Amino acid sequence: MRKYLLSAVAACAVMAGTAVAHADGAAAKKWIDNEFQPSTLSKEQQMSEMQWFIDASKPYSGMEINVLSEGIPTHGYESEVLTKAFEEITGIKVNHQILGEGEVVQAVQTQMQTQRNLYDAYVNDSDLIGTHSRLQLAYNLTDFMAGEGSDVTNPMLDLDDFMGTQFTTGPDGDLYQLPDQQFANLYWFRKDWFDREDLKTAFKAKYGYDLGVPVNWSAYEDIAEFFSKDVKEIDGTTIYGHMDYGKRAPDLGWRMTDAWLSMAGAGSKGEPNGVPIDEWGIRMEAGTCNPTGASVSRGGAANGPAAVYAIRKWDEWLRSYAPPGAASYDFYQSLPALAQGNVAQQIFWYTAFTADMVKPQSEGNNTVDSNGIPLWRMAPSPHGPYWEKGQKVGYQDVGSWTILKSTPLDRAKAAWLYAQFVVSKTVDVKKSHVGLTFIRDSSVNHESFTERAGKLGGLVEFYRSPDRVAWSPTGVNVPDYPKLAQIWWQQIGDVNSGAFTPQQAMDRLAEEMDITMARMQRADETANVYGGCGPRLNEPKDVSEWLGKGGAKAKLANEKPAGETVNYDALVSRWQK
Repeated sequence: MRKYLLSAVAACAVMAGTAVAHADGAAAKKWIDNEFQPSTLSKEQQMSEMQWFIDASKPYSGMEINVLSEGIPTHGYESEVLTKAFEEITGIKVNHQILGEGEVVQAVQTQMQTQRNLYDAYVNDSDLIGTHSRLQLAYNLTDFMAGEGSDVTNPMLDLDDFMGTQFTTGPDGDLYQLPDQQFANLYWFRKDWFDREDLKTAFKAKYGYDLGVPVNWSAYEDIAEFFSKDVKEIDGTTIYGHMDYGKRAPDLGWRMTDAWLSMAGAGSKGEPNGVPIDEWGIRMEAGTCNPTGASVSRGGAANGPAAVYAIRKWDEWLRSYAPPGAASYDFYQSLPALAQGNVAQQIFWYTAFTADMVKPQSEGNNTVDSNGIPLWRMAPSPHGPYWEKGQKVGYQDVGSWTILKSTPLDRAKAAWLYAQFVVSKTVDVKKSHVGLTFIRDSSVNHESFTERAGKLGGLVEFYRSPDRVAWSPTGVNVPDYPKLAQIWWQQIGDVNSGAFTPQQAMDRLAEEMDITMARMQRADETANVYGGCGPRLNEPKDVSEWLGKGGAKAKLANEKPAGETVNYDALVSRWQK
């Protein structure tokens, strides 16, 4: 952990004399006129909302607070622009620090374990909802807004307007996190190449079906092979049929826990997360809060045939169809690499990086034309052969403001004001145009996005469609996200290095998760650490008693059914309807 996390000066400083004169709202008016346009609110309504912030912030004017988030364009805008606006309008100085996602999770975990106030608020993924609702170390926002935080809760917040609060609500029905940014894991492809008549003819001649958006992994694999092995070159540039990453780092774990096993079909039916087996392969019976195991022998599916198939395909495709060096890329390197313009498709693409992919050619983006129109599109991700209708189809990240109880109340209130400011209706449409990570229905449906939709590759159509709710974050089966997530990247990294086969790696991963959950069970049973909702592991049985009998799915005789594709324009038409 970096030394500056523990800086008592940074954590507790109150900057005397830094309050900004703002009683007349002049600062708010300046920002509304010059920065916070367009908006779903009129300028008069924006001024009314900002006046509330001015009044509610007076007791905290001159305070300096510290918040932390990962590095995506949305948070860059908050850190560089919105902190300045907030300080000028309210007098509260915010140090909005940006670190890698792994360091953010580590800081959250460290603060929970030590009860030392490292940061006053975090943009912490809703993947931790199972953790926060069990450990009760984060402020219950439902209680906070109705009680001790009522005087700093924006009456114009409009929680019903948020798209992701269903994912930040615990099993008790209470809100623990407030969405700040939201993005899905979708399929990305070069539509200009897919539309070429010569390539369509060649593909159909070889595979017997149309080149289009793949519905299943068989088609994705065929398309990857076609572009990598048959087409090979376009306009003098060597091209590849697939992009991914494999660096041995925490990002690699999230690459898999972000519903990769579920996309292959490893979990149970049930939305937003499988019941009883979720996208991590962890079993938790319906109507309970106690996970019962990850291994097939305990009723889970983390090392079952579908999960092993998913890891094997990730490894095979990375080696066979991706550009040289991709196996050493991390999350942040792989996605912008698409801008080079030499990849035909990516099965696992986060829309958080749409902002980078719509930059002009002058900024090195070779995936737009001379007018800035994307040559690519996004579409639903294909599913593997074990997938059945009714299962989870993909992952959605809901980065959400989270305040831990170890934060003193006055600092928590000041941080809550900042959190609400950066998601306010006054600010949100403009922030959404910068970061393209929608959190409000009103913002994505704003007329300015109707005008811009044609330059965003399908993002607006997706987020205006009912399909968006089918993509969901990690669910409540995961009892302690920080402790379990760190197991994944180490074991998956052993596959990439060749040290272990996919089956060996997933056997080890499932066993390590069960060992870790056994420790949680003891802690819960002896000290009520997880509020009685910690794991209660099933006793191991022979896998034959679970496979295909309510546990992991049995191995398929044919893991490559016929490829299937769909026309992209027909897909978008369905979204628009």
